[in-house]
Amino acid sequence: MKAKNKFQQQIVEASKTLPAITKTQAQWGYDNAIEHIGRRTDKGAITCTKCGHSWQGTGYLVDTLTDCICPNCKAKLVVKTTKQRVFNGSYYMTVVTAHKGYQVLRTVMIKSVGKVGKPCEYSHSEVMQRWIAPNGKHCTFAKLRQTMGTMYYDSWIFHTNLELRQENDVYNRIFTGEVYPRLKLIPEIKRTGFNKAFYGQKPLDMFRTLLTDSRAETLLKTGQTALLERIMDMGWKKIDNYWQSIRICIRNGYKINDATLWCDYIDNLRFFGKDLYNAKYVCPTDLKAEHDRYMLKKAKADAQAELEKQLEKEAEFRAIKAKFFGLIFSDGRISVRVLESVQEIVAEGQAMHHCVGGYSTKEDSLILSATIDGKRIETVEVSISKLKVIQCRGLCNKNSEHHNQILSLVNNNMPLIEQRLAA
Repeated sequence: MKAKNKFQQQIVEASKTLPAITKTQAQWGYDNAIEHIGRRTDKGAITCTKCGHSWQGTGYLVDTLTDCICPNCKAKLVVKTTKQRVFNGSYYMTVVTAHKGYQVLRTVMIKSVGKVGKPCEYSHSEVMQRWIAPNGKHCTFAKLRQTMGTMYYDSWIFHTNLELRQENDVYNRIFTGEVYPRLKLIPEIKRTGFNKAFYGQKPLDMFRTLLTDSRAETLLKTGQTALLERIMDMGWKKIDNYWQSIRICIRNGYKINDATLWCDYIDNLRFFGKDLYNAKYVCPTDLKAEHDRYMLKKAKADAQAELEKQLEKEAEFRAIKAKFFGLIFSDGRISVRVLESVQEIVAEGQAMHHCVGGYSTKEDSLILSATIDGKRIETVEVSISKLKVIQCRGLCNKNSEHHNQILSLVNNNMPLIEQRLAA
């Protein structure tokens, strides 16, 4: 792709003088970015696929469930019991550097070939670069990818050159891998308070957010890093929902340690119309207790809203099911009757702790309640079209001791339902 604007032209020129990945950087990737295998035989002999050293293990559970360190090269190994003798692997590492005033993220694919009894063989290839300007604008250099006949979006064509590419979400999905620990940063990044921790974010996302939104810098410098991570996980634009409350927390020296809990809590405060500018609300002494209290209130409000939504369908329910109203049958002890309103069905579901409360809108369902001396025992759903019991559930969806009697009672009286249907 040819450079289409001045920014891209400047990046293309800067890329021509970017030094190659050094041997030190590549070796660090070989040592730290690769998952080395400890190949274990059925008899317990372990071979390190990094250095080729072999030794007798201490037992299957110890070898596989605890850390296994090669006594020769000190590599941490993942033990696998297998007859396989060759282990191929592909891994990523990222080198963070600065060049010509730009922040550069260099993605390197490392390949390893481990053969039992021999030292591992390595190779590497730089497959992608993300160039970031001080204003957060960026562009991508990458090798070509094999896009036909493969399910892998990162099947790189290694012999191609790193060239300017059209921005594509695929490049954002490439795994960062391990980050080379010696980071070289542009001054604009250093001024944000970035301390080499990415908080679970991809370097491109972290740097662009820091360069384009001063609120991210504020969170870093005030130590609200848990909140920074949480909001970036949610999607940075959602910071608008919390920023005014965050400012109150910062002003009052309130450290948010559990950002997930705090954001949920603020969402509930907003739902109930509380003052999000008031430290009394947004800086609770016991965050968990207040969060749980408002979650309970929210659950009750949601249940009430659902009930009101269901009750709006009362007229429709009556028009369809009125012909069955008043239908009751009994064996002298167990009584079964048709529930005659949406509210009755919702109340049945709440009392029996099952989901029948949402069944009032099912046209083919007739809901009946089985009781003994007025106490609910089980709830019965009958298919009107098939004249068949679909389900019969007791408290918390469990069968009661009267389950079989209830089924027999309903099935024996199915002709009564059929008569109402034909009327």
